[in-house]
Amino acid sequence: MKRLRRIRDLMAGRMDSAVTEALLGQLNATKEGAWLAMAMIGGEVGRTGAHEQMRSIEHLGDEERARLIDELKTALVTPIDPEDLFRLSRSIDDVLDSLRDFVRESHLYRVPDQIRFSPLLDQVIVGIDALESAVRGLAARTAGVAADALEAKKAGGAIRRMYQYEISRIFSGELTADVMKERELVRRLEIVGMAIGDAADAIADGAMKR
Repeated sequence: MKRLRRIRDLMAGRMDSAVTEALLGQLNATKEGAWLAMAMIGGEVGRTGAHEQMRSIEHLGDEERARLIDELKTALVTPIDPEDLFRLSRSIDDVLDSLRDFVRESHLYRVPDQIRFSPLLDQVIVGIDALESAVRGLAARTAGVAADALEAKKAGGAIRRMYQYEISRIFSGELTADVMKERELVRRLEIVGMAIGDAADAIADGAMKR
């Protein structure tokens, strides 16, 4: 039945919806992880609770990635080349993994005044939203995919610039143990920004080949 549905979609010129749904599932889990990190630094969720919740969110993301890989094995029509889809999925997974590390290390390090990380996490959410819009655009063959990918790329770049300013601030004072822990946390968010940029590149590269 699944195969017949795919053949029907191929004849109608439609994309394989299962692939898109798996990517959107990954992005949804990643967005949940970003909002959880935001709630944690704002004190709405305790560090221990956030650490535990992130495990479940990461598991959901891993399930969606596994589903995508499985769907790609038999997909007849995909929004972009399977290689670019795999690369996109891997980059989204890197975003979620780094958010998991951020929450875990916050739980371990107990750094005070984490609210200063909120501008970086704001841009993480902006980037994830732009990636989601781009994936929907790929499936619908809309003209805004390049603009959405560029928006995600800009968000990743903004995170890296914020990281540089934070590092400059950190190294301008006394290098205490707490300050070095803070440096590790902000580094995690820089890695998130890099992964968002990589995901945007995968979308842009794939769209160019269509």
